[in-house]
Amino acid sequence: METQNGRAGNRVPWNKGKLTGQKPPLRLPEIWAIRTRLQMSSNIRELAMFNLAIDSKLRACDLTRLQVQDVCQGTHVGSRAMVMQQKTQRPVQFEITEQTRQSLDAWIRARGLRSTDYLFPSRLRASPHLSTRQYARVVHRWIASIGLDDTAYGTHTMRRTKASLIYRRTKNLRAVQLLLGHTKLESTVRYLGIEVDDALEMAEQTEV
Repeated sequence: METQNGRAGNRVPWNKGKLTGQKPPLRLPEIWAIRTRLQMSSNIRELAMFNLAIDSKLRACDLTRLQVQDVCQGTHVGSRAMVMQQKTQRPVQFEITEQTRQSLDAWIRARGLRSTDYLFPSRLRASPHLSTRQYARVVHRWIASIGLDDTAYGTHTMRRTKASLIYRRTKNLRAVQLLLGHTKLESTVRYLGIEVDDALEMAEQTEV
């Protein structure tokens, strides 16, 4: 018993030294800063991954399991895609913008991927596709590359970014709910942190 208690007492909490809670979305200047760095370094794999993560608003588990046929119509990347979410087992549809289509097409051609291949194959033999842990490390690298504290951000940053931008532009909660694939509107409200953001925005507007 003493040995077991001693081991338990020495166990390091998984979140020690990490910031927990909701991860903030990226702002437009930060999106372009990361995108520019990936373009300048000719990192076509990560550029395609970054652009698709922003457009799709998918959870990490869904993004990393995408196959070429999920985003392609024949030999071309489509303007829309629909995938089944692992968490909810509900389909969600998303738009693929022109710049994302171009980066995906460049990546697929450079890697010679077939329709049934995973869109982002793992570089490790143990896994056929990029793992969520590998993806998380890539996201932290993106954040750190533009001088932000990467411990404050995570994979949900990528999922929240475009949803937050759309809400701020339209104030249409129902549309954002559909885009995120949430079953309840309350989930979308909590996910976006709307009450907090709106309060801060109002405070900024009335600042004297």
